[in-house]
Amino acid sequence: MRSKVVEATVRALRTAETSLPEWVLQRIKDMSEQETSPVAKSHLQFILENVRIAEARGLPLCQDTGLPIFRVEMGRDLELDFDLSDAIAEGVRIATQEIPLRPNAVDPLTRQNSGNNTGPGMPDIILELVDGRGLFITAFPKGAGSENMSLVGMLNPADDPFDFILRTVAERAANACPPLFLGIGLGGTFDLAARLAKHALFNLPGNSPMEMDLLKRINSLGIGPMGLGGDTTALGLKMERACCHTASLPVAINFQCWAHRYASEVIF
Repeated sequence: MRSKVVEATVRALRTAETSLPEWVLQRIKDMSEQETSPVAKSHLQFILENVRIAEARGLPLCQDTGLPIFRVEMGRDLELDFDLSDAIAEGVRIATQEIPLRPNAVDPLTRQNSGNNTGPGMPDIILELVDGRGLFITAFPKGAGSENMSLVGMLNPADDPFDFILRTVAERAANACPPLFLGIGLGGTFDLAARLAKHALFNLPGNSPMEMDLLKRINSLGIGPMGLGGDTTALGLKMERACCHTASLPVAINFQCWAHRYASEVIF
């Protein structure tokens, strides 16, 4: 059973690093056809060509292969006789060598590189308990260019969270390798808002009227692909909410670049 987890981890990472989900590709194609700026249109076409070459050669889509993040859905009735985190970490170490992946995991103070994308806190495993006895894993490698632009704001209850989101995107989007996907967490606490934003990225695309209106307002900023102008600043966004204290209004924005990479494996 442990070997299945290790093998599934490697497969999920390989797929996530070397290809994009079909709906993401289609979203880029659609926006390329609608884009009115010649420069922006050419950048979107370059992105599609980059993906085609990566898939054909089995190589990572981007030189920043990210930090290893995993969403694990595990049945409440499932009993494991091994350390799940250790098995996933072994898969990460194997994938780092075989795909290969750039070793990105460093100590925050010494900056010493582990050399294999594992170490304290890595891989980051987000565990969700579900009904049954199954085990389902999603690899979600996250690059630093977009992650560095992410932000949690502790607003006053009277503040407009959507104005805060628009200001933040206007200030930071160009440095996050747009066009973007955005996960937005509204409410909760300081840390819960950030978790909601990350979780929202897992659950893209959003299509509620509120989400579509905000996406339209973001694209009207004119930042465009690679920050060089155009109609396509964001390709999609998703919002998730939680109740918050009467005296606070946390808002988190998790930036994701155009390479919205993820892949899932059903282990058992």
